[in-house]
Amino acid sequence: MARIVLGVSGSIAAYKACDLASKLVQDGHVVDVVMTEAAQRFVRPLTFGALTHRRVFTDATWGEGEMPQDHLAVMAEADVFVVAPTTANLLGKFAHGIADDILSAGYLAATCPVLLAPAMNHRMWAHARVRANVERLQTDGVRFVGPEQGWLSEDEVGHGRMSEPADIVTAIEEALAGA
Repeated sequence: MARIVLGVSGSIAAYKACDLASKLVQDGHVVDVVMTEAAQRFVRPLTFGALTHRRVFTDATWGEGEMPQDHLAVMAEADVFVVAPTTANLLGKFAHGIADDILSAGYLAATCPVLLAPAMNHRMWAHARVRANVERLQTDGVRFVGPEQGWLSEDEVGHGRMSEPADIVTAIEEALAGA
């Protein structure tokens, strides 16, 4: 059993993070969820709380009813930090050390393996700035799973679809095994 921090950012693919959280819990892992404000427009924290049986960390709860550093303690105890979906915005924040929300601050506190599952429009994924951010993060040791080629929410097909939860679970297991 591992302790996994699941970051969820603002993308329609956030619905897949619910399935991912459920699969991880069913596999016996402890899952702590950290959500951006934008992610909560797609999926409510209550959903993740019900799936993980644990509190969910959000900007709204940051400092309310918890110690302001509680989310950092969760990061310190994590065996793997996975962000699914990871938006272009979040990739940029991570690549440049911007910590203006609970999830990006958590990234800077992560000392465990970090796994990102990008989800965005195929033109965004192909943009030179996004590619440079991905390369910078890979140089820092961040691992990526996806994105995949497939149907996108803009009624287009392209390379930008978030990997399926089962594939992300496999990547998490590989990270836990040190592969």
